[in-house]
Amino acid sequence: MDGTWEVGIDIGGTFTDVIGVNSQSGEVRTSKVRSQTSDPIASIVSAYHSIGVDWENVRDLMHGTTLATNAIVEGNIAPVALVTTKGFRDTIEIGRQNRRELYRLHVPPKLPPLVPEERRIEATERIGPEGQVLEPLSGDEAARVADIVGGLGVEAAAVALQHCYVNGAHEKMLGAALEGAVKYVALSHQMSPEPREFERTNTTILNAALMPLTAGYLDKLQAGAGDTTNVHLFHSAGGMASGAAVKKRPLALALSGPAAGVAAAGKVANELKLGSAIGFDMGGTTTDTCVVIEGRVQVSSDQRLAGLPVRQLMTAVESIGAGGGSIARAEGGAVRVGPDSSGAEPGPACYGLGGVLPTVTDANMALGYLSKERLLGGVLRLDKARAETAIRSLSKVLETPAHETAIGVYRIANASMARALRRVTVERGVDARSCSLIAFGGAGPMHAVALAREFGIAKVVVPKFSSVFSALGCLTAELSYAEQHTIRMSSQQWDQERIDTRCQSIKERLAAPVLAAGNGIEDVSTSLVALIRYAGQSDTVEVPFALPCDRQALGRDFRARHKKLYGFATDEPWQFEALRVTVAAHSQSGIGDLREKALQQSTSPISVDQCWFDNNGPVSTRRFERGALPVGWDVEGPAIIEDDWSTIVVPPGATARLDPSGHLIVVTGVAP
Repeated sequence: MDGTWEVGIDIGGTFTDVIGVNSQSGEVRTSKVRSQTSDPIASIVSAYHSIGVDWENVRDLMHGTTLATNAIVEGNIAPVALVTTKGFRDTIEIGRQNRRELYRLHVPPKLPPLVPEERRIEATERIGPEGQVLEPLSGDEAARVADIVGGLGVEAAAVALQHCYVNGAHEKMLGAALEGAVKYVALSHQMSPEPREFERTNTTILNAALMPLTAGYLDKLQAGAGDTTNVHLFHSAGGMASGAAVKKRPLALALSGPAAGVAAAGKVANELKLGSAIGFDMGGTTTDTCVVIEGRVQVSSDQRLAGLPVRQLMTAVESIGAGGGSIARAEGGAVRVGPDSSGAEPGPACYGLGGVLPTVTDANMALGYLSKERLLGGVLRLDKARAETAIRSLSKVLETPAHETAIGVYRIANASMARALRRVTVERGVDARSCSLIAFGGAGPMHAVALAREFGIAKVVVPKFSSVFSALGCLTAELSYAEQHTIRMSSQQWDQERIDTRCQSIKERLAAPVLAAGNGIEDVSTSLVALIRYAGQSDTVEVPFALPCDRQALGRDFRARHKKLYGFATDEPWQFEALRVTVAAHSQSGIGDLREKALQQSTSPISVDQCWFDNNGPVSTRRFERGALPVGWDVEGPAIIEDDWSTIVVPPGATARLDPSGHLIVVTGVAP
């Protein structure tokens, strides 16, 4: 191939982040461009041009996208036919008994089913919980179902039969019959090979409904790439996958961008030997948080998207509608921030692109954190007067001084993000005070220290390339594939051969596309995790293990992990509920290998500005250029440190230091 550039691109709701590395010279280029939400391919081309490359120059494109998430949130998914076991067509309508809103009784208790009644078809067949065939599926019955589906005028069909996760033979028969009736077919034993038929069925429907959209996007992307560029996409479990794999399982793109950011946070945590850390990604539209324990990003198999249950492996990211573009409004004498956003167009008022409503970014501008003298990314000059006008429009409604209103917007945004941090830490038995906060995204470093202080976190890490960190996560990610399968084996009825055989079978299947991408067997690693619970418990505990799977060692590790999470452990029998297998190729590049463009070193402030940190009045605050600071440099707050796209706020009482690795370490001033 002629291309010498490896490029990571993350298309967000407001900006598209890009980082490119020249494989011959080692040169690194970064940029941000406004996302063109109506045409993601145009966003990629615009990102290429912003760093001075084109398709023919790019050897490898690693790409994160919100395509699948946006389609689900906006309801822009294809109509689907659903095939179920006879008597179970209404499972998706019955759902679970829990309400969406416990106390708001005027809100419908459940979302409408993803497939209306007229497109739900029953097949006469039945498989038992042990995989035994209770009622065979005949060829005539499969043909009958296919004829009905073919007459519905849909492109995609989802098949979700009872207990197919133990025996998928009937689903495979129906899938073969449906191939002549519709263009796309999703089988639940391949999409989500686990019990919980409601969640499994919804997951399969969403996969089928995304297939037409994703296939069209990937075909267009590959046409642009031609034969000169290898295209991989970042999936929600924290690694890269080929376009062919994503076409079969497009729901894997959900949380693609946020997953890339926390994957990069995991690499930084490993590099700095941080025992526990919290990834904090604040962009223009949302804030995403995730816990990293001993360098491992936490993964969950039970998530929700737009209120819909999803049963597949995804990084355990908590997303909220609070970003730099989040709009602040007065409601009943109080201020509400988000979840609606000004987006990239028109953007915050200070962008000068037509936005007039006050946003979090406008509050930061009014408080003095953002510089009116700097061209954001070298292309956009921020307008402080417009920001102050927008904030004053809110302060008039609240009848409070403008600076007090701006501080209120800043603190309310922090409070929303604090709730998200509590959820990702408390639910995993993690004491946030023992963590470091890894802050990235365009707006994250402005809020990080104030947020850390609220939690009692002693250290904040602002990594190099922090403003394009999700794109960096794409660039440095491993090619990986993961699956989770039901085992349901009691510790009293142990069958080690069954477990070892299942692990080996899944490992070989997942390794095939990794090896096909040109990796040697010595470059491929396998991670095995058992999901274990005591009898009668609902939730499982994740316990890593190695082959051969020894019952005594697994039980000992389970009890130790259970005690750490819940404060107790017993010697009673336990159950190996599910198996998670991840196969990955070692990444060829790491964050530590990349170097930012060096500027002439200087520790002199580029300006001294008046900034508000509380209601006591503005204070003189030195402003520094991050790229010019030497290794080992430190400064006491108040200070502002900025690069082309991001701003780090070091408030009074905090201290910042530039680590030899290029990461900025901020000691918040609270006792660890």
